[in-house]
Amino acid sequence: MPLIIRTAEKDDLNQLTDLMYQYIVDFYKRPKPPIENIHRLIETLLQKKKGIQFIAEEDGRLLGFSTLYFSFSTTKADKITIMNDLFVVENARGTGVGQELFKQCEKYTKENEYAHMGWVTATDNYNAQRFYEKMGGSQSNWLNYSI
Repeated sequence: MPLIIRTAEKDDLNQLTDLMYQYIVDFYKRPKPPIENIHRLIETLLQKKKGIQFIAEEDGRLLGFSTLYFSFSTTKADKITIMNDLFVVENARGTGVGQELFKQCEKYTKENEYAHMGWVTATDNYNAQRFYEKMGGSQSNWLNYSI
């Protein structure tokens, strides 16, 4: 069966929860959030008002996901999307799944007339940096801070 890129649905809850834990805990080595928090986030994104989640599916198995959050830019005086997540399971990396998820985010941004799609990645995630450059992205002049 071919690769399908689509918006997440309620029936994806269990597999998507597992993918998000792989992303948070295994990949980024962050503490495991309570399952209620993961489910609340997924439910929020299913409403498509504050953001949207896309999934990559093949033969009924989820291979990855991407998340767009909706925001605004004062300097653009317009609405923007922020691609907060792009994750592909390890055995599907390098197969084009990430590219298709990225393209879907870009397509959604353009079709819904957002002014811009931005994203960040870890400074030591060189594979992601090469991937984003390959997809046409470039580093901005802005530095990110957090508390």
